Amino acid sequence: MVLFRLGAHVPVPGVDYRNVQMCMDQTKSGQGLFGLVNMFSGGALLQITIFALGIMPYITASIILQLLTVVIPRLEALKKEGQSGQAKITQYTRYLTVALAVLQGTGLVATARSGALFGGCTVGNQIVPNQSIFTTVVMVVTMTAGTCLIMWLGELITDRGIGNGMSILMFTSIAAGFPTALWAIKLQGNLMGGWLEFSLVILCGLAMVALVVFVEQAQRRIPVQYAKRMIGRRSYGGTSTYIPLKVNQAGVIPVIFASSLLYIPALLVQFTGSKADWAEWIQRNLVKGDHPIYMVTYFLLIVFFAFFYVAISFNPEEVADNMKKYGGFIPGIRAGRPTAEYLSYVLNRITWPGSLYLGLIALVPTVALVTLNANQNFPFGGTSILIIVGVGLETVKQIESQLQQRNYEGFLR
Repeated sequence: MVLFRLGAHVPVPGVDYRNVQMCMDQTKSGQGLFGLVNMFSGGALLQITIFALGIMPYITASIILQLLTVVIPRLEALKKEGQSGQAKITQYTRYLTVALAVLQGTGLVATARSGALFGGCTVGNQIVPNQSIFTTVVMVVTMTAGTCLIMWLGELITDRGIGNGMSILMFTSIAAGFPTALWAIKLQGNLMGGWLEFSLVILCGLAMVALVVFVEQAQRRIPVQYAKRMIGRRSYGGTSTYIPLKVNQAGVIPVIFASSLLYIPALLVQFTGSKADWAEWIQRNLVKGDHPIYMVTYFLLIVFFAFFYVAISFNPEEVADNMKKYGGFIPGIRAGRPTAEYLSYVLNRITWPGSLYLGLIALVPTVALVTLNANQNFPFGGTSILIIVGVGLETVKQIESQLQQRNYEGFLR
């Protein structure tokens, strides 16, 4: 984690670091079009460091492979193969990560060279003084290598049993921006020297953490019973268990999808430089986060993607078939198609509160901008809180299981 944070402050060769700092002071970026990616990179993106791309290429590659598993039969077959199939899918994810890192690195360098990375900065087009092909290639290769190093560090953390390495690095990136954002709110505050606004934000953050923990742990447990079977002289089955369906089955993915999709129109206007009516409408309604049209669109997109992601990640028919194969059934429900229909019915009902909760959590920063005049430095955003609490809960569980194994090792022997 220390190495990860260190790499987020080492500039890429070919970048004028003084001009970058000057532009960051002038525009107070970290909030613009690249705000989401900048948050995931721990502020490294806008400083154009060797870890500027962060773990976003890996996250994107993982999501793409997960979506393609539903579409491509070959990937679906690999997924069903177990450990060996999962290893191959992981290898494909690595290859796709490198390709996406090259693509995103090229896009970042091109944006920095054109001056579009910091809109309104006087020295925005002087961030990369030497615009030769060799310098561009070196910058792209350096950032791609940085992404590969992050991927390796994440896999090392996972192998050591500390938790999901990529999630912990994402946690580190987001948590690194909290102190700066909190202190900025204190400096901008007017009541009691800014301490009142600071205290309100802390209380709001604690309330959000409590809400997120409550909903993330909430689940609907569907009871399942397995019939008793005799195979040879041994008896199998006859046990009772349950299928845990989480209220927030989709996690933070819908928020990321909705944020990314809403960035596309604004990026299109920025790169085309169009002054047409449609471009002005986008600038007016879909760029500022506190605009009612933006808020409603953002909320509806989150609800849509929550249902979309749950539909592709949980297959009721497959679960029902597996239960039927091993002699399992839900009490009061016939095996086979009625079981799949019942699971689908329950899943739709609990996805509604989960999607509405995600939408409300994601809108908290926007409400804070209006009420506290936080200038988009509000640290407890929906995406950041969901990731930090989710990763924290999962890591604590994994560390506890590791400690239990160590405590009982002597007893088991």
